[in-house]
Amino acid sequence: MLSVMLQRVRTTITRRVAPGPALALVSLPAFCFATALGLAETGSANAAEPAKAGEALYQAHCTACHGETLEGEKEWQTPKDDGTLPAPPHDDSGHTWHHPDNILFDYTKLGGKEAMRRLGVAIDLSGMPGFGGVLSDEEIWSVLDYIKSTWSGRNRDYQRDRSRKN
Repeated sequence: MLSVMLQRVRTTITRRVAPGPALALVSLPAFCFATALGLAETGSANAAEPAKAGEALYQAHCTACHGETLEGEKEWQTPKDDGTLPAPPHDDSGHTWHHPDNILFDYTKLGGKEAMRRLGVAIDLSGMPGFGGVLSDEEIWSVLDYIKSTWSGRNRDYQRDRSRKN
């Protein structure tokens, strides 16, 4: 229970609180609390917990297109007859790990077409639906945590660096 509460605090601090004095007021006590419990880096007493919750959500909502083992659809780089690309793999063989967190989150929440439109890309190659009406923001982050937990250390490090720079 404590780890779930701390995960929610971390999510609120890192993703929902605006920068500035309000962030300092909220994050300093939370950081001190997390540091005292040895949680400062992961934000959870059990770092695998968000990924485990994300795995169940992935199995329920993502496997139909991306596969049970994150393998994606066959020939995922070749457009289908309707011009959209098949669902890519989310494992190390795909390109998901090339993208920063904000892109992955928006793509999942809004769907491919809307996420690309907001980035100024008018080409609609994605058949990815948005899950914002199905999953909460916290659940989307859990799914992404699960996907990232399956990557090699090298790819996780690369993606983490991309997210920090973005």
